[in-house]
Amino acid sequence: MVADSLPCQELVESVTDYLEGALLPEAGDRFEQHLAECPYCETYVDQIKLTIALAGKIRHDELSAVARAKLLEAFRTHRG
Repeated sequence: MVADSLPCQELVESVTDYLEGALLPEAGDRFEQHLAECPYCETYVDQIKLTIALAGKIRHDELSAVARAKLLEAFRTHRG
């Protein structure tokens, strides 16, 4: 990793801002530089993009009560 490139943890913490286009240009450049150098983070960002794409296709009424309860519990107990 290049010395001025951001660490993986910082990339993970800023992925939402990156995907929403909310990073300042310099931060966006560092983010993309890190992705070019780190296949693990590239995979992570691809997974987040896929999750967003798939989640956007699920309507509330399409989830079973069990699936809905499991998702709600996961969000309640997540510590980020």
